Amino acid sequence: MVEETVNSTNKPKIKTARPRPVYLWNVLDVQKWLRRHCSDYYQLYHEKFLYHDITGRVLLRINENILLRLGIDNEQHRMDIWREIMKLHLKTDMLEIRDIERRNNVNFD
Repeated sequence: MVEETVNSTNKPKIKTARPRPVYLWNVLDVQKWLRRHCSDYYQLYHEKFLYHDITGRVLLRINENILLRLGIDNEQHRMDIWREIMKLHLKTDMLEIRDIERRNNVNFD
């Protein structure tokens, strides 16, 4: 979905659709994320994520201990996957902050 608006210089400004929030991801969305961001480990661990029905909401709650309980025994693999999950947290938080700022700016205009 692309939305076009006009700014103060009368030039069209293109807004791209915001990605679906992580907490709404289903199991297949998480698989896609795992394949894209943890590609070195995807073949090793994608079945574990599937078996445990890891959705976006669950992914955001995962910590190193949970990764170990999922069967990711290699410490380096756990740390790398955990780092990617933390990046996802940060990206999600930043998008939410921008949304809050936009709402606040609209209320003051």
